[in-house]
Amino acid sequence: MRKFALLFVLPALVAGCANVGLRDLQSNSKGPDEFGIEPVASLQAPASYSELPTPTPGGANLASRSALAEGTQAFGGTVSDPNGPIPASDGALVQHASRLGVSAGIRETLAQTDADFRRRKARLTQFRIVPVDRYNQAYRREALDARAEQNRWRNAGARTPSAPPAN
Repeated sequence: MRKFALLFVLPALVAGCANVGLRDLQSNSKGPDEFGIEPVASLQAPASYSELPTPTPGGANLASRSALAEGTQAFGGTVSDPNGPIPASDGALVQHASRLGVSAGIRETLAQTDADFRRRKARLTQFRIVPVDRYNQAYRREALDARAEQNRWRNAGARTPSAPPAN
């Protein structure tokens, strides 16, 4: 009987130690969730600690990748000083990317909106006996139905790539 009970209790205990990462809507971390998915270079000791630049809040560090430079390169732009003027060769790229307008402070606005959304969804879900993954429940209405979207575009006459069969 004890072995039989152990077969059911042990997997439940191990599953409770799972890494929920970005799916945890009630994050206890003070840092942003982006660190859970951002690929960064490995840390290395500098040749001389006295020659390191002075840290600046919000500034880049030696191990961080530059998302702005990588995005510019991915779209065929010229990688240059991110704080400098936009090269003339990239004018068409910038104009096309900003044709519908550019929102200043979009990250802060989106972070606040998402925090408010999660707070509203988590009002009555604070009390539970076992950890529950509330991610799908909270964001159910935000998810896209890939099959319906594909059919909508096909019905509109647009060419769409094939999709894997539905499960």
